Amino acid sequence: MSIKEQLEADGTAALKNKDRVRLGVIRMVRSQVKNAEIAKRHELSNEETIDVLVSAVKARRETRAYANEGHRDELVQQAEQELKILEAYLPQALSEKELRGIIDAAIQGTGATGMNDMGQVMGKVMPQVKGQADGKQVNGMVRTLLQSLSG
Repeated sequence: MSIKEQLEADGTAALKNKDRVRLGVIRMVRSQVKNAEIAKRHELSNEETIDVLVSAVKARRETRAYANEGHRDELVQQAEQELKILEAYLPQALSEKELRGIIDAAIQGTGATGMNDMGQVMGKVMPQVKGQADGKQVNGMVRTLLQSLSG
């Protein structure tokens, strides 16, 4: 079952169960997927749908951070609820060990020798970990590993 089909089925179930939060999140994501399909003029693949979900997750994380800074506990709770719902549709997150293996392979594959090669390594790693690792986490790990090579 594709992610879009899963969203459709879960939306129907949330409507029947009167789960307003889940229904709202699913409707929002389905709307974003539809808008992306209109913009790209074709039906989105699972990978493209994951891109939409990743951007929605990123937006919720930013909302949570800003609400935390503003001491808005109700908004933090809402963002966390929405995050749990959205993350259920993403592929399982990579462990730190798995991520390090992918980064090490990318460093070897590109022949990276230091920080100047960060763009090449990130360009090779990010498509492989899309939806499975946070970009900030990947960036930090790549930076650490490249600094250890040059230093």
